[in-house]
Amino acid sequence: MTLDKCSRESLLALTRSIGGSCIYYVHFGAAIICCLVLVFTVPLHSLPSPSVTHPPFIPSTNGTVKYMGSNNHCPCSEKNIEGSCLRRFLGLLDANFFNDKQIVEIEKGAKELSIPIIEANRRFVASENGGLHYPSPLIFNPNWDHQSIQPTNRRFNYPSNSGIQRPESEEDIAFMSVLELAELIKTKKITSQELTRIFLQRLKKYNPVLEAVITLTEELAHKQAKAADELLGQGVYLGPLHGIPYGLKDIISVPGYKTTWGSKTFKDQIIDTEAWVYKRLKAAGAVLVAKLVSGSLAYDDIWFGGRTRNPWNIEEFSTGSSAGPAASTSAGMVPFAIGSETAGSITYPAARCGVTALRPTFGTVGRTGVMSIAESLDKLGPFCRTAADCAVVLDIIRGNDPDDLSSRDVPIDDPFSIDITKLTVGYLEDAEMEVVHVLASKGVKMVPFQLNYTVDSAQGILNFTMDVEMLAHFDEWQRSGKDNEYEAQDQWPTELRRARIIPAVDYIQAQRARGKLINEVRDSFTVDAFIGNATDWEKVCVGNLVGLPVIVVPTGFTNISNPPPGGSKRRTTVTTGIYAPRHRDHISLALAMAYQSATNHHKKRPPINDLGPNDKILDPPTVIYPPRVLR
Repeated sequence: MTLDKCSRESLLALTRSIGGSCIYYVHFGAAIICCLVLVFTVPLHSLPSPSVTHPPFIPSTNGTVKYMGSNNHCPCSEKNIEGSCLRRFLGLLDANFFNDKQIVEIEKGAKELSIPIIEANRRFVASENGGLHYPSPLIFNPNWDHQSIQPTNRRFNYPSNSGIQRPESEEDIAFMSVLELAELIKTKKITSQELTRIFLQRLKKYNPVLEAVITLTEELAHKQAKAADELLGQGVYLGPLHGIPYGLKDIISVPGYKTTWGSKTFKDQIIDTEAWVYKRLKAAGAVLVAKLVSGSLAYDDIWFGGRTRNPWNIEEFSTGSSAGPAASTSAGMVPFAIGSETAGSITYPAARCGVTALRPTFGTVGRTGVMSIAESLDKLGPFCRTAADCAVVLDIIRGNDPDDLSSRDVPIDDPFSIDITKLTVGYLEDAEMEVVHVLASKGVKMVPFQLNYTVDSAQGILNFTMDVEMLAHFDEWQRSGKDNEYEAQDQWPTELRRARIIPAVDYIQAQRARGKLINEVRDSFTVDAFIGNATDWEKVCVGNLVGLPVIVVPTGFTNISNPPPGGSKRRTTVTTGIYAPRHRDHISLALAMAYQSATNHHKKRPPINDLGPNDKILDPPTVIYPPRVLR
């Protein structure tokens, strides 16, 4: 929206009044704060600064108000500036229904009461960025029936992979599943230190092309791998992740290493906090080999070092802020990785890069030590080769995080013990029919299905929720002008400036609409699960607002558009999503495992080494890895 001159000059006046540098015009800005979650369309740093000795508005000889440094006049007299010019700005908030007397009363009350409270709260909890501290006690609960959830600490019964032999080729080892690698380690056919060396070499080899790694945690990895081997030598086996290398999206903090959030503003940041998910994986014996790319401040695939590419077609970018976890898993650079999703950042990169990935039910995995976008939307989940691997990783990282008020011990059943022949599964019009046919052949009752609800703007609800909550976590970042340094100005900077004028009333109304959506989805979800496109934007919005789990499953490949003469081995991946009701992640996992037991799409390897005889890529640039930072 473009402000007319009168509204903009009124905005300039109210913003400077709050800054305290101007003395002539009426301090009306507080009145708007009274109505808003946050204040301005334009951050203070982007507005022209008046002279300390002159107000930005001065009276002219004809009784109108003139802006300093301009030949233009605001067509408002000094007498009616409150009731006319500022009323026009209130119109941007759909709040231009007050009379002049009411506007003055609002201004007076806001100035005397609201601004001191707002400033005190900001000093108290908003001096740091990222939302790592002081979570809101207003907690989103995705539970449909509003009954207390009975916690369960029962672990899954993992299938046996006895008889697995060590391949001769390290390339073959790199593309084995977690459960297969676990069997090799458990039977001492390979050591954790050998595995760690293999994956560190692959990270160094392919990252110059893919731009998927921010920091190699090489020293830590060797230390953890050695400890894993020593424990096994003492007869102590910690489970299927014992000695298995993995990567973390670089919004997850690990002491002694940079946690950059993918942003050049924070690229030297060290957070001396062990994230909850890192603690869980470390306790299970897993070996951290890399901090993987997050799009800048967890938005898309652009980060301060470049843009992450898709291993299946390196002319494409990976999409989604969990770009590093998706690309690295797809390319065999790690056996699994942990990413996050607020609105599509697990589902989109998993689909683009052709890997299996799980977005769990909201609240399943604790988020302490993780940069926050939206406390009522953020979720952590695994990127893996197989659905069985996703089940294993989920089993390790799930559980109540005492410092994350949204996390809980959810009653997820063992997906390895589900009798899928007792399930009724719906399929949408955009479902991949091969999945439908395979599951039907395994005894699943498959029925046409449609998810019905009356909310007409799920995206609008999502945007209000995400942007307001994000700005609360990055208030100082915007106020100090750091948003001008952001890698893509049409992304967070634009969205968060717009979020400055979302009224508190309308944020709450969006949450009420969200509650109605949750109830309607609950009533419409008459099947045990349904199959549908994992990257359809409407489903992404609805799924995240409601807190539904979904697993992304590779289902095939198509030729790239406009291949070079003679063809190319590069491919476009085809995937589908298997959605389940909240806290029924095990159903999605069980169905995905059944599908993958009859197909091999998930076992295909991207053509990084060999694009074809008539296809080539330019020599990649030299990459200098950020060194470990000593505490």
